[in-house]
Amino acid sequence: MTHLRSKRLPRPGHGKVVAAVLGLVAALSLGAAGETKAADAHPAQTSVDRFDDRPHGFASLAGGTTGGAGGKVVTVTDPASLARYAAAEEPYVIRVSGTLAVEPFGANIVVASDKTIVGVGDTGEIVHGELHLDPGTSNVIIRNLTIRDSAVEGNWDCKDTDFDGIQMDTVHHVWIDHNRFSNICDGQLDIRKDSEYVTVSYNRFENNNKTFGLGWTSNVRTQITIDHNWFAHTKQRNPSVDNAAYAHLYNNYLTAQVDPGDPVWTYGNWSRGRTKMVIENSYYRDVQHPYQADATAELVQRGSILRNTTGRHDEWGAAFDPRDFYDYRLDPAAAVPALVKRFSGPQKQIGVTLRVPADHPTVQAAVDAVPDGNAVPVTIAIAPGTYRAKVLIPATKSNIVLRGTGRDRSDTVIVYDTPAEYGGSTGSATVRIAANDVTARNLTFSNDFDEAAVELKGEQALAMKTTGDRIVFEDTAFLGNQDTLMTDSPKLDVISRVYLRDSYIEGDVDFVYGRATTVIERSVIRALSRGSDTNNGYITAASTWTGNPYGFLITRSRIVSDAPAGTFHLGRPWHPGGEPAAVAQVLIRDTELPAAVKAAPWTDMSGFSWKDARLAEYRNRGVGAAVTADRPQLSDADARSYTVTDYLKGTDGWAPHARR
Repeated sequence: MTHLRSKRLPRPGHGKVVAAVLGLVAALSLGAAGETKAADAHPAQTSVDRFDDRPHGFASLAGGTTGGAGGKVVTVTDPASLARYAAAEEPYVIRVSGTLAVEPFGANIVVASDKTIVGVGDTGEIVHGELHLDPGTSNVIIRNLTIRDSAVEGNWDCKDTDFDGIQMDTVHHVWIDHNRFSNICDGQLDIRKDSEYVTVSYNRFENNNKTFGLGWTSNVRTQITIDHNWFAHTKQRNPSVDNAAYAHLYNNYLTAQVDPGDPVWTYGNWSRGRTKMVIENSYYRDVQHPYQADATAELVQRGSILRNTTGRHDEWGAAFDPRDFYDYRLDPAAAVPALVKRFSGPQKQIGVTLRVPADHPTVQAAVDAVPDGNAVPVTIAIAPGTYRAKVLIPATKSNIVLRGTGRDRSDTVIVYDTPAEYGGSTGSATVRIAANDVTARNLTFSNDFDEAAVELKGEQALAMKTTGDRIVFEDTAFLGNQDTLMTDSPKLDVISRVYLRDSYIEGDVDFVYGRATTVIERSVIRALSRGSDTNNGYITAASTWTGNPYGFLITRSRIVSDAPAGTFHLGRPWHPGGEPAAVAQVLIRDTELPAAVKAAPWTDMSGFSWKDARLAEYRNRGVGAAVTADRPQLSDADARSYTVTDYLKGTDGWAPHARR
């Protein structure tokens, strides 16, 4: 697009010291008006902690367990595809979608090293089959699955079958988390033959005889953490732990035992052989032999609650102190039944997280790992730091969440310095989002091209360009000068929608522009001075399709500026290439305006009159909000049809503003 050629006065270090600008961003907030505070960016909610994608306990030690981190993400809908990816040599994150019925009945699906297998939503199931980890396998995560129905009718004891849910022999670094095991023959989970560094957490074990066993070895090597699991309608091995060096069981819930009349082989936890076992704050209800230990083993129990239990309650030896190995959160025993019922088993909230730079060296590498045609959300978690590189999310990679993991959005910055002179306006963008259903949170996007330092014909320098639909920015910052943020669509008569909340945008010339339907709510917009006493720039340059009643809405926000009074325009109508069907629609309502806003704040552009566009204000406040003859005001009646909901709902009822 064509712009007025003008430069603002240079700022010391601009384009070289991003931190100085970020300090200014951090200092600007809406305070009581509603901008999200840094301390609230990642509240320590219980549900978030319990669905963390990183293992805890023994699986987190000795290098940790990362599963398929760094590998590509794939989605499987049939057993053959699961078997192919699970057995591959390279790392994979394998999403199981729907019910996978394994044939022949009871067959093994071999899982090789460096794999994450995770159910999609809470409906991923493996039926009639076993996940099997051969000796030497390491670094495996199995989460959020239901594994069920490999039991043989009438064969309760399963002496002549070995149809486990998950079986592993001589492996290390495995995390079994948030799964449901039901009606398996014989063991629902068998961890055998010197397997090490294992955590089993938040699983549901139900409807079974031999439930969860460890051992089958005379060596004393296994280190295992077992927490927040629910054992219901099971008979034995809940778990049975044979010759484990360290077994830490805490906050487990055992209840509704099957066949308690068996005087020996109906029991809860058993410390066998030379196992050292610690049990903490678990809850036992209607359990025979809730915890017992061989004379050669050790068992320390503290803080558990027992209701209607009978039989052995063994405690002897010193065992070990789990906190010598790792920290952990111990929930009160009285809270365990409710917590475990709520949080154990498959959960809709559990998905796939790709970490930058821990799993993938760059943001673009993480984006590239997301499969084309992606239909299930993938989170790209970006560690604090400055990432000087361009990022493209192509139209084929929808359902991505970009999330900065710092305490503040200024902690995580994606920045580059290309002007339009080198690649056009689109080519200048630091980040381009062409896909639908993309969300960005707690991040800063910047184009730090220094327009005051050089003379170029094309000084537009975008921090962000979007063309996708249903794009959300929350607690984000956009830093630049000319054309900072472009929200667009694939073509003129295609409507894309963008929602920004609790964010910050700065610039000088046309720095919020494009044809997408865009709502900016509860945010700060900073109009930067270019050093002029008469004209320092334009906030908006909408190019809304004439068939679209909704262009830009700025609402419940604050516009601030260091420009002199009466030197900034609210906007001008952009007709790309002279397109007559691009007729700007902009409404600024319920927003504070600074003295820098001109008394006649709308102006013409490229021969097109602002009076022919759809430009208006409603109930603004502040010293720059005085109503004049050149400031169209929306009526109260019309204002009822120009709300956030009206702008965003489209034909699919999209309502990102209603999510919290």
